[in-house]
Amino acid sequence: MANGIPTVCFGETRGVKLGDSYTVDQCQVMLGDALIEFEAGMRKCLAAPDAVPDKPYVAFLSLSYNIGTGAFCGSTVARRANAGDFRGACNAIPMWNRAGGQVVPGLINRRADEQRLCLEGTR
Repeated sequence: MANGIPTVCFGETRGVKLGDSYTVDQCQVMLGDALIEFEAGMRKCLAAPDAVPDKPYVAFLSLSYNIGTGAFCGSTVARRANAGDFRGACNAIPMWNRAGGQVVPGLINRRADEQRLCLEGTR
């Protein structure tokens, strides 16, 4: 459970009830299905998704999976990526460090990892 929200596997919250549990195999299938879904949504809001370098693309997908496609599509990250400013997009990732209006240490760490991966792909 993260921040009072029932969570299973790799951070899945949709349709999850307190006490739910899954096998590793079920979690891997759930993650794979979710990544396909979130990637499709992310690609719809990127002007030229195939022009995004690999590492920023993966970082954007991780962010989309965690904050939701709607939030990603309305974000500074997406706006800067659509303007071709991939470094600027990477540097906007840490803005997404809150849950329930509170800064969350785990999100600070996750965003730092995503930002680091993203910036590696912009050199």
